[in-house]
Amino acid sequence: MSEKLAIDGGTPVRVAPWPSWPMWDEREEKALLEVLHSGVWNDRGNGKIAEFEKKFSAYQHAAYGMCVPSGTSSLELSLLALGVGPGDEVITSSYTFTASAAAIFQVGALPVLADVEPGTLNLDPADVERRITPRTKALMPVHIGGQPADMDGILAVAKRHGLPVVEDACQAWGAAWAGKRVGALGQLGGFSFQASKNINAGEGGFIVTNDADLYERVWALHNAGRSPTRSRHEPPFTGYNYRMTEFQAAILLAQLERLPEHLALREANAACLDEMLDEIPGITPRQRPPQVTSSALHLYMFNYQAASFGGLPRADLIKTLQAEGIPCSPGYQPLYRAVGYRRLLAERNGLLQPWEEPQGDLPTQEPCPACEKACEETVWLNQWQLLADRRAMEDIATAIRKIQAAKA
Repeated sequence: MSEKLAIDGGTPVRVAPWPSWPMWDEREEKALLEVLHSGVWNDRGNGKIAEFEKKFSAYQHAAYGMCVPSGTSSLELSLLALGVGPGDEVITSSYTFTASAAAIFQVGALPVLADVEPGTLNLDPADVERRITPRTKALMPVHIGGQPADMDGILAVAKRHGLPVVEDACQAWGAAWAGKRVGALGQLGGFSFQASKNINAGEGGFIVTNDADLYERVWALHNAGRSPTRSRHEPPFTGYNYRMTEFQAAILLAQLERLPEHLALREANAACLDEMLDEIPGITPRQRPPQVTSSALHLYMFNYQAASFGGLPRADLIKTLQAEGIPCSPGYQPLYRAVGYRRLLAERNGLLQPWEEPQGDLPTQEPCPACEKACEETVWLNQWQLLADRRAMEDIATAIRKIQAAKA
């Protein structure tokens, strides 16, 4: 007889607490007080911002980098620096958060959503190439969940068509493709430090590049048109205010100190979990190509086949797992189905104003089959769950096996 499920009144597999997030200690407190007492709360010279820019750029194997207010703005400014604007198209992933498309809309361009690879859930280079038109101005691969996309394939497509690449690395701090950390594999790359992220300051973003000219353009765009090498009182370019504060940079410096340790722990726990889940019929961990030499593991994903669980719908599996003390979620819907994306598309086509309620159906695009399937079968675990101990990983596998025994 199978053990009674917690959702039916049985004892949960896990009652121990999970690691809390965000994690912080006296290092963040000390750094914040240093900024407070310095009286310099926004410094583009020798303060915390400059220090973090130097350290994080080096960490990501990039020659240049700068702090900005958010991951979305990092992508927006990168596109602007490449001259992307009204009438242009940017190809990105259909399996991503709305912000990837929002940055494209923000510069006046139109997102074109390509399909993903079934096993990796990352952008499919072949489908990207199929969607290139004379209006395509850039490619934007998303390293979803912190696992690098196929950068060999994407860069090859970009080279064949003479297109720049902006990497959406907003979930991919420390992730590496063939030994080189992501972000500056293309022309520019953007990162996020929003509160849920593996390194966070509540909000914040970062841009990396190996191109000195692009660095100067992005610098001007994010800092009121100023140049990093000329007088601040004579801005030579058009620019905006996309600056970060010293307080955020202070927190990020402390967060960066523990990131390598956290990265190693997530990798070790994910490998352990892969091994255990791979033995459960109907559960398949996300594929990881050999070129992925490091994954940030902002998300741990696995594929769920209901047939191996007596036809239990994925939504019910998730509720049952949660009752067993295992936090999890279904993840994204296809981006072209998301209300936020469809509203932006309607606004861009002149069908809707931002303050209006839609009258009738909002526009969308043709379905992407692999993305559709992934959104029906994928289950997510959170990055902070991978900061627990091995026993916690065993609890995840035990809970899934318990459900299978009760339902199969």
